Amino acid sequence: MQEPPPTSPPPPFELSLLAVPKAVPEIRRTLSEHPYGSPHPDVQLCVSELLSNVIRHLGEGTPVTVRLTTARDRIRVAVTDPDPRAWPLLRSAGRDDETGRGLALLDAVSLRWGVEQGPDSKTVWCELGEG
Repeated sequence: MQEPPPTSPPPPFELSLLAVPKAVPEIRRTLSEHPYGSPHPDVQLCVSELLSNVIRHLGEGTPVTVRLTTARDRIRVAVTDPDPRAWPLLRSAGRDDETGRGLALLDAVSLRWGVEQGPDSKTVWCELGEG
């Protein structure tokens, strides 16, 4: 039996937007129709959490860029914002805490994650397996 020919990765996805609460479900909907998000709900979860962190910690209306790319059988989710100083911090939320679980979720579903600092921005990223 022959193996099916390898499929080419989806094209990179990039979207610049303002981080506002209504953007979270809108980008989830957009990704559900894109090859990165439709078979992979963790992509939608990671984008939602990263965008929500920008809204919470930098404020509504912060300009961001969301990028999705593939390399080495991994999907890379990256959200860039204009504040190089406000770094995310993985913390342990208590049972009754209403916030503080976003990065824990990201950490749980991703293979790895990190932050890249630029001179006037930072990018928080994570990598997910394609399968």
